[in-house]
Amino acid sequence: MTYLFSLGAGLLVGVVYGLLGVRSPAPPVIALLGLLGILAGEQIVPIAQRLFRREPLTLSLLAKECGEHLFGTLPANSASKRDGAA
Repeated sequence: MTYLFSLGAGLLVGVVYGLLGVRSPAPPVIALLGLLGILAGEQIVPIAQRLFRREPLTLSLLAKECGEHLFGTLPANSASKRDGAA
């Protein structure tokens, strides 16, 4: 139950952060779900703004604009690193 409260509080804080244009800090271990909520909540604001403006919302747009912030920059595989270095 504590984890659900943490997630809910994080979503609320994330929406506020998104409205203020502030990026989230890294909280302690018990608040990891809260952090996930903050990160997801920050993405709700731009998505809601697009929907309000009746702009299309596609998976590629979500992956581009939300994916990197939620999951970080994913490492490239070692083969493409070798090819790029040569």
